[in-house]
Amino acid sequence: MDKNILNDYIDACELIKETEEDIRKLKKKKQVVQDSVKGSMNEFPYTPQSFHIQGSLEEPGDRQAMKLEEALLKERKENAEKLKLDVESWLNTIPNRMQRIIRYKIFEGMSWEQTARKLGRKATEASVKMELKRFMEKM
Repeated sequence: MDKNILNDYIDACELIKETEEDIRKLKKKKQVVQDSVKGSMNEFPYTPQSFHIQGSLEEPGDRQAMKLEEALLKERKENAEKLKLDVESWLNTIPNRMQRIIRYKIFEGMSWEQTARKLGRKATEASVKMELKRFMEKM
């Protein structure tokens, strides 16, 4: 595992959110048309009635294209989720302190000062920075 995969984790998390939104937009794209018509019974007494009708406006190839696009979006989301799970699984194998440093500094984008403050125990910017640097060098 290298530092680039940690940056990929951030992108994977964002990609999951964006892809979910794209899937929602695609499903909304199916345009439904509604209308009502008035008519009456065929036989006496001719009682007036209103009927509500609805349908979708689709060209013959639209449905197939939308299914293909949805499948591609789902595949993209699954790949991003797999990367996210791989990184989270790896995180569980490293020391707790290093998990916190990586989460604060890399995933949440905190400054070194904020990360040190969050860690507590008299941690300084320089000490936290050095801890992460040594850890990454050992990997």
